[in-house]
Amino acid sequence: MNKKIKAIISLIIILIIVLIIIFARTDRYQSISTNAEVLSNKKIEWGIQRKNNHERPDLGTKNLELISEYNGIALGNSEKKYIYLTFDLGYEAGYTEKILDALKENNVQGTFFITAHYANSASDIVQRMINEGHIVGNHTVNHKSMPSLTDDEVKDEVMKLHQTIYGKYGYEMKYLRPPKGEFSERTLNICKNLGYKTVMWSFAYVDWVEDKQPGKEEAIDKIISNLHNGEVMLLHATSKTNSEIMSNVIKKIKEEGYEIRSLEDFEG
Repeated sequence: MNKKIKAIISLIIILIIVLIIIFARTDRYQSISTNAEVLSNKKIEWGIQRKNNHERPDLGTKNLELISEYNGIALGNSEKKYIYLTFDLGYEAGYTEKILDALKENNVQGTFFITAHYANSASDIVQRMINEGHIVGNHTVNHKSMPSLTDDEVKDEVMKLHQTIYGKYGYEMKYLRPPKGEFSERTLNICKNLGYKTVMWSFAYVDWVEDKQPGKEEAIDKIISNLHNGEVMLLHATSKTNSEIMSNVIKKIKEEGYEIRSLEDFEG
């Protein structure tokens, strides 16, 4: 075999190897792209159908399955009379410390989901939450609807607050509540990959409108009549009514035979 033929064969072999590498990389890229595209960004607006009389509410089978699939929390064990108290805080309205007083008086822990504004404007209260054994959760930097954001924007909204809290308090957050109760499969996946558990709720009521607060008896009745096994209760710490009834509510929850537990001890 002459040198010219050997050179042609060598060139063909090199060309084949190059083509194999190119196709392999293309297949890998297409696989990654396809996997990303499979995750839906359809906005889900969390809602519940209350049933009263201590019956567990309808959270929507598909939505509940999706939350569970991404290691999230929405509703606990149906056989256990456990209640998990959670509070959302976008800003400090002057009522949180009274709520903290009630929790301390009754020896129970809660979870407070805060924004960057809250962390920056009420740092002494955040420190008190940590000192008294409560969970401080991530409610993102700017309280934007997550499905409207890019992947990088979602990561920034979560991790910039995460880093701020860790830098100021040495406290590492691991529970997240999506702003406005809005999420998608894509955003659930991002948050899970960031090491977060997404926490939704199985009870809430209209308590966040500052100038239209419910009456105390009305609020107590709504909260107590809707108690159910495994309940994740959402209250707003911006509510004057909640601050006034908190101790009474806790006592009534216990009288009904329920145990208030921390999300750290969550049982699904």
